[in-house]
Amino acid sequence: MKDIVETPAAPAAIGPYSQAAVFGNLVVTSGQIPLRPDGTLVEGGIEAQTRQVLENLVAVLEAAGTGLDRVVKTTVFLADMNEFAAMNAIYADYFQAPYPARSTVQVARLPRDVRVEIEVLAERH
Repeated sequence: MKDIVETPAAPAAIGPYSQAAVFGNLVVTSGQIPLRPDGTLVEGGIEAQTRQVLENLVAVLEAAGTGLDRVVKTTVFLADMNEFAAMNAIYADYFQAPYPARSTVQVARLPRDVRVEIEVLAERH
């Protein structure tokens, strides 16, 4: 049986999906983009957008009963791989060793033409 996670501390789903789903001790988040919890888009560069995405993930994971320290895998989608270093600098502010596994890919386009989207898999406490 899966449980659905919804929190007003992160942007509401804008389609037929959930912020996260929990199956046993596994938390699977949907990709988060740089929307504030009120649904407004964070303008600016990759740094500001990455920070908002990670804050959204913190809120969703907290609502699921876990945190970034329990993340085992992240997937980062970038609109431009040339922004990898700048994204990575912000990412490093949120994750400490031992780091989760990660994949990072450049994509043709992201929702609302944002610069970054991140999804995670985590273990619940």
